[in-house]
Formats: sequence, structure tokens, C-alpha cells
Amino acid sequence: MSGAEAVDRLRLARAEGVGPVTYRRLLRRYGNPNAAISALPELARAGGRAASPSIPSRAAANRELEQLARLGGRMLFLGAPDYPPLLALLEDAPPALAVLGDVTALNARAVALVGGRNASANGQRIAEELADALATAGLLIVSGLARGVDAAAHQGALRGGRTVAAVAGGLDVPYPPEHALLQRQITEIGAVVAEAPLGTAPQARHFPRRNRIIAGLSLGVVIVEAAPRSGSLITARLAQEAGREIFAVPGSPLDPRCRGSNDLIRQGAYLTESAADVLDNLPDHPSREGIQRSPLFARGRPPPVVAEPPAPLEGPELSDADRATLRRQVTALLGPSPTSVDDLVRRCQMSAAAVLAALLELELAGRVETLPGNRVALIAE
Repeated sequence: MSGAEAVDRLRLARAEGVGPVTYRRLLRRYGNPNAAISALPELARAGGRAASPSIPSRAAANRELEQLARLGGRMLFLGAPDYPPLLALLEDAPPALAVLGDVTALNARAVALVGGRNASANGQRIAEELADALATAGLLIVSGLARGVDAAAHQGALRGGRTVAAVAGGLDVPYPPEHALLQRQITEIGAVVAEAPLGTAPQARHFPRRNRIIAGLSLGVVIVEAAPRSGSLITARLAQEAGREIFAVPGSPLDPRCRGSNDLIRQGAYLTESAADVLDNLPDHPSREGIQRSPLFARGRPPPVVAEPPAPLEGPELSDADRATLRRQVTALLGPSPTSVDDLVRRCQMSAAAVLAALLELELAGRVETLPGNRVALIAE
């Protein structure tokens, strides 16, 4: 990829209103990032936005790439040969991924190991020993550098092999601050990755996005001590939606920190007491095993359901009046709760291409949000 192409891809990825799903749609529709950037103002106006969306200048994008290079890192772009192949399978894979450390580690056969920040001493010991054994067996261990189980998983993996940390903020903002040394140690033999620009302080809304990267880099996710509604269960759900295997370490029914992970076992996750339970049930590679989308935490683990490929954005040309009518219809049908795009197409009684084009304009206008699982929601004004 040329330097100019990298700069334009970063500008498109950082443009206001362009999320990961919209990024793919724009490139598919316009063929290259420069053409997509040129189309953004008109698309946003069509969606009802008065002002043009903010788009970083080429100088600003160059500065970000240069700052990352001075830090010793590099930027990987979706669609490039060096982009992590498992992560690229996600429909909302990060368009640009900043990496510190060994980029080739991201291509390794990997398993994620995550759990509670307030994990018990036993939970942390189990996580550390599991990570050590799995890394010694040749697996890359992926986690989120958080307190508790995540830190224990990284430390165990450092003894037995390599590990990758996905962080919620910028690569130059270690979080939590006391894990700055651990982050440097991970960088020396593995890698640390981030979707956020340098200088970004992690906020609550960044962590679910970070969790999908953890799930996307891995063939399976092991959960240790997850309370109900914990971030670890978000990672498990995202992994399952992407067709990855779910493993859970059983815990005491008297410990509320284990209720979420115990419930995963009840819903069909592999009960995990040792590294052998993971090694015996982890697929070799999605190209051979056929990782596909499957029903969420379905009991009995039924055969996976193959997701339909997205419909192309191009279709029969509509008049400006018809496009405006369709945007009003789409807006009226949507609410703050996520709605399936397929269901929206059926209710609009229009072609998928026309509805997707309307959604693209509405998203760039800041009125609609595209979510994983081919779903959309109205943004509250």
C-alpha cells in the first residue's frame, strides 16, 4: 500500500460518522478511499445534515502515522495483506489498527482469556496457569490488559510463549497506569493493539469496541469469573456472534463473581478445567473449519447459520424525491432499539440496495447508528 493510499484510508477511518461497517460500504461503493472522502459531504447533506462532516486533513493523518512510527509502531489497514486474517472476518473489523510489537504475532492461532477485574486469588491463579499451559502448547494468548484475570492471563502467557493485549485507548496511554510495565513486556515478545488514535484516554464506551477486537483475533474465548452483565460476557457474546468457540471455567455457586461464567456453561459453553479442554475443542483454522455466524448462546450448540453476504449498494436509480421519501420511511421505522436491516428492507418494500443507500446517508448525517449483526438503530436527538 502506498503512502498516499494509507493516508487516505486513515482519513476515511477517522472521518466523522464513518464507523467500521460504513467504511466497508463506502469502499465497496466508491472503490477507493479518496473517492469515498469526496462523496461524504453530499451523502451527509442528503441524509439531512446541514454542515459537512469533519474529515481529517492529509497533514493530520500524516502526523498520526509519523507519531506512531516514532513510538515504534505501525498502522495496519483492513484489506491489506498484513492485516490479522481472523479479525478481518468481523463485519465491523477496525478499518485501521495501530500495533506496537511483533505484527506477525497477530497471525498466530490464538485463544482469548478474559474475566473479572475483581477476580479472586484463585481465579487469577487459574487464569495464569491456563495461559501458561496454552502458550506453552503453542497458542497465542489474547486479553485486554485490565486488572484481575486479564493481567494474570498476560503474565502466565509471558512465561510460556507470546501474548497480545488489545487496549481501549491509545497505545501511548497505558491503562490502568500500573500496567505500563506489563504493556512494555508484552510489546517485547508479542504485540499491543489499539483502534483508538494516539493520545486517546479510555472511556467506558471504548471497552465494548476493544472487546470485539479480543474476540476477533481469537479462535475461541475462555471466561474466568464473570459476574452477570460484566464486560467479559460482552466479549463472549461478540465471540459467539462471530462463530468463535466459548469456554468457561466453573466457579462456586456461592460467589457472585462466577454467576455469569457458570451461566455460559449452562447455555452450552465448554466446561473448562484445564488447557486440554481448550486444546481438544479449538478449531484449527477458519478456512478449514468454516467459522460462521451461529445463534447466540443456543443450548445444544446447533449447526451454525451462514450469514447472507451484504447486498451491493448500487441499484436502480431513484429520484431525489423518492430517496427523500425512503429516508423518511426508514427513520419512521427505526427506534433506539436495534433493528435487523433485513427486516427493515422487508417493511420498506424497497430493494436492499436502495435501503442500504438511505441508511448510509442517514448514518453520515448522524441520525442512524450501524451495529454488529447487520442491525441499525436511530440515534436519539
